Amino acid sequence: MLEDWEDRAARGLAFLRRRLNGEYEVDEFGFDPDLNDSVLMNVLRPLYEKYFRVQVSGIENVPAVGGALIVANHSGTVPVDALMTQVALLDHHPARRHLRMLAADLVFTLPFIGELSRKMGHTLACNPDAERLLRGGEVVAVFPEGFKGVGKPFSQRYRLQRFGRGGFVSAALRTGVPIIPVSIVGAEEIYPKIADLKPLARLLGLPYFPLTPTFPLLGPLGLLPLPTKWHIAFGEPIPTSGYDASAADDPMLVFDLTDQVRETIQDTLYRLLLQRRSVFF
Repeated sequence: MLEDWEDRAARGLAFLRRRLNGEYEVDEFGFDPDLNDSVLMNVLRPLYEKYFRVQVSGIENVPAVGGALIVANHSGTVPVDALMTQVALLDHHPARRHLRMLAADLVFTLPFIGELSRKMGHTLACNPDAERLLRGGEVVAVFPEGFKGVGKPFSQRYRLQRFGRGGFVSAALRTGVPIIPVSIVGAEEIYPKIADLKPLARLLGLPYFPLTPTFPLLGPLGLLPLPTKWHIAFGEPIPTSGYDASAADDPMLVFDLTDQVRETIQDTLYRLLLQRRSVFF
């Protein structure tokens, strides 16, 4: 125990020394790997390991080098699922890969949250940014359901919403990277959304304002997520390297691949739900 604390203290001091000496790099998107790995992931790790007790499978399907596009279902009222997937890839992939998240415009307009998201490696959900990251050999994550997925009512849990027009497929086709379908079970139940206070959401400029069994009834205590048991399953890659870059402009191909990814995620969700013993264990 003492050695563990001494090791943490040594790593903390080393981090502070690097910051004071300017011995760290920030990329063109604002990503600060040193801050992310040394501080931000350490904040999320107890939530990942102790609270949600995340189980991971198929992570070997993510390549050790080169670009890849992760496509996952989105849920939970608050997008904690994206952060837990980021921890999974850094902690459990043999190559300790960073996950570069594509986030909605709203994220980067929020005070503090926007800047923090940049530091964590997130960037705007647009094809030019996605393609630059993929060509640079990064693992990029997209959640095509967007706010319709993360903010859907509890009665629709684990039913995928529309995947948009398949912009993520176009990005993969133009860069020739594999698409990896990811299915996340457990996030749907952390904040069961039973109603949407739309007038308040419009007043605050939010896509929705959730009413859950504990929020706002229990005040700040209602902000605590339920301690559900999670499973993040990384599916087999769908290759795109066999297509010419011009294939990205073929609407039928883009539609077919988008549908294939969506069906793969949905089928895996159903399979994982059948295997689940309990929401909490």
